[in-house]
Amino acid sequence: MDLALLAALNAERAARRAAILVTDTTSGEARLVREADISADPLAEELAERLRTGKSGTLEVDGRNLFLTVQMPPVRVVAIGAVHISQALAPMAKGLDLDVTVVDPRTAFASPERFPGVPVLAEWPDEALPRLGGLDRYSALLCLTHDPKIDDPALVAALRAECFYIGALGSRRTHAKRVERLAQAGFGEADMARIHAPIGLDIGAISPAEIAVSILAELVAELRRGRRRQPA
Repeated sequence: MDLALLAALNAERAARRAAILVTDTTSGEARLVREADISADPLAEELAERLRTGKSGTLEVDGRNLFLTVQMPPVRVVAIGAVHISQALAPMAKGLDLDVTVVDPRTAFASPERFPGVPVLAEWPDEALPRLGGLDRYSALLCLTHDPKIDDPALVAALRAECFYIGALGSRRTHAKRVERLAQAGFGEADMARIHAPIGLDIGAISPAEIAVSILAELVAELRRGRRRQPA
């Protein structure tokens, strides 16, 4: 691969931006299509579909055989709250190839012993999230502490980003109070509608593990929205 092309591809990877390398398998000629440029590309429809599925593969265009190499940022899941739900959710999320980080300023909860093999930041969200590189459209934020002092700054950051999933634990009454606080911070109805609250699909979950399953199911449903079956 041309070194300049490789450098450009690595730059997109480092910036957590999707890109597709289009290579003519006969001539070896290659070009990089950044996510922001796909709509103006001659192969826009096919490239957009590849980004939606995240799958590389071959494509024949005007007698030319092309190979489309799809580079997608890893999906980042940030769990705010080193609670029992997070303990159950972390290994499940890793099994789904999701990049999980737990954030909680309460050092009694945020310990490596409680989350083996999972990055744990015993910091406030407004300190931890910038250290993680911030949130983006390939990020999911889970607020699980029930403590506005911890959850609210994370929600503000997620609403200002393009997170594909934002969820918050709590009853409808708790969420109503949360909405009031966020409204005072300048957010509108469209912003509030992005928050899944109560978090998780309604499967009647009771235990932390069941709640974790409901959260991950809802998260995956949002991640794969374009691939979901339509009602009969």
